[in-house]
Amino acid sequence: MDYLHRTVEHHVLDLFNHFQVLAVLGARQVGKTTLVEHLQIPGLKTVVFDPTRDLMGARRDPELFLQNQPRPLFLDEVQYAPELLSSIKREVDRSRQPGQFILSGSQNLAVLRTVSESLAGRVAVQSLLPMSVAEFEGRPLQAGIIERMLFEDGFDPGSFDCPPPRAVFPAIWRGGMPGLLGLPDRLLGDFFSSYIQTYIERDVRTAARITELQTFGRFVALLSALTAREVNHHQLGRELGLDRKTVRRWTDIATMTYQWFEIPAYSRNAVKRIAGKPKGYFSDTGLACFMQRIAGPDGVAAHPMVGALFETFVVLEIMKRMGSWPARPGLFHFRAYSGAEVDLLLELDGTVYPIEIKLSSHPTRRDCRSFDALEAVFPGIRRGRGLIIASCEEVRRLRDDVWAIPWWCL
Repeated sequence: MDYLHRTVEHHVLDLFNHFQVLAVLGARQVGKTTLVEHLQIPGLKTVVFDPTRDLMGARRDPELFLQNQPRPLFLDEVQYAPELLSSIKREVDRSRQPGQFILSGSQNLAVLRTVSESLAGRVAVQSLLPMSVAEFEGRPLQAGIIERMLFEDGFDPGSFDCPPPRAVFPAIWRGGMPGLLGLPDRLLGDFFSSYIQTYIERDVRTAARITELQTFGRFVALLSALTAREVNHHQLGRELGLDRKTVRRWTDIATMTYQWFEIPAYSRNAVKRIAGKPKGYFSDTGLACFMQRIAGPDGVAAHPMVGALFETFVVLEIMKRMGSWPARPGLFHFRAYSGAEVDLLLELDGTVYPIEIKLSSHPTRRDCRSFDALEAVFPGIRRGRGLIIASCEEVRRLRDDVWAIPWWCL
């Protein structure tokens, strides 16, 4: 099967050409190895580490291992040979030449902390998410509507040329794992079952040293049911009979292994008027559907979680595009105690761009009311254009400062 290009390719190559070490981190099976090996870096050698073997004595004698390897060198799944990181630091301190090493790993907790401590100032870190719809369709380099709104002065959303409409429920149900390319629907359950088993047996058992693996599997399933909701550790603990400290630690592990991420609440010191809990999201809607035993796209449409799954899907699509943007906006959510909420806020250059996510083909002006509530709580806020991301068939203006856009135009 032909390689499908990723949105972040040019940015990753740019980092490689300017930093001594590049770390590409993300969940297992999101395409880290494939991405690196298609960057067209002359002479790049790949070494893939394994938790059960000390490959070429890398863990026993990392200095000797590095002495016998060419540059540039790609060390894949480097979390299984963390002893190498201090030796890599000494290597790059001897030579300031960029593009010496590429590291990849699927366990943030085993890699990123050590990388940050050992290679501070020498390493660029690029996170990789599952594939976006644009990447699956072979159009990853076309600038999306949010990117153009943020970075092009005078951009008119109404002039954006949207692709034809897309069916959303199949996209949610399959998710973005590259391994699903060409896989028939009937085999998706087998793919995700193997994925979860490998994740728990290798990532969680090896790196996090959790012994209650069955309970942790139930914990991950519960997280998938709570996607696009504010994080409540007491609720998680009650459901599984776990104390708050354990729930926090396990949530951190799910985050550090890229299965879960959280978006903080937007505050600007109006603490007494807003709810301050972060909002959590599962990292792939296909995996979330599997964990919730949703058997197909029609099951997504009829499921009580359909709104949360759509919101998760859209937030992920935006984050996948952000990896190649020239500047990364802050991501927040907003909810007042009055009940008013905005699903997503992008903050860039002191301006906040509010985004509501509605599973509707006909968003209306009523869907803009939460933006007014945001300004009522923060009267001095600099607010940019508001967006309603929905399943409408074309970009259209709902009022002077708010546009409805189809999700496939992201």
